[in-house]
Amino acid sequence: MTYTPDPRVDAYIDALPEWQQTICREVRELIHAADPAVTETIKRTVQPYFVMQGNVCALLAAKDHVNVFLYDGGIVPDPEGIITSGHDNKTARTVAVREGEKIRSGALKAMFQQIIANNRAGGWRKLKREM
Repeated sequence: MTYTPDPRVDAYIDALPEWQQTICREVRELIHAADPAVTETIKRTVQPYFVMQGNVCALLAAKDHVNVFLYDGGIVPDPEGIITSGHDNKTARTVAVREGEKIRSGALKAMFQQIIANNRAGGWRKLKREM
């Protein structure tokens, strides 16, 4: 671990069922592997967010899956088709991971890296205006 974990994010993950903890920890490691400068925080009272010059992603555990919200404005390519909802969303799209499913870590990490690069370039709103 080369990042500074936020104890509030730890508390969120630790309170989940074991299978959701595993998913959240893997996503957490992927986002920090994408860029160690990404920071963790809590927004909306309890939801873990990962930020780098703007939101990159957020986690939300639901009854039968974990949602990974990607703050990409719908402009990050999804060549492996891992996006499960929000295809027409103007701010965030979702990757839902269910119990027993494997995270498509290569594809998800690549998307994180692109979102981070977009944030460094001024964010998806600016980039969409320039398209």
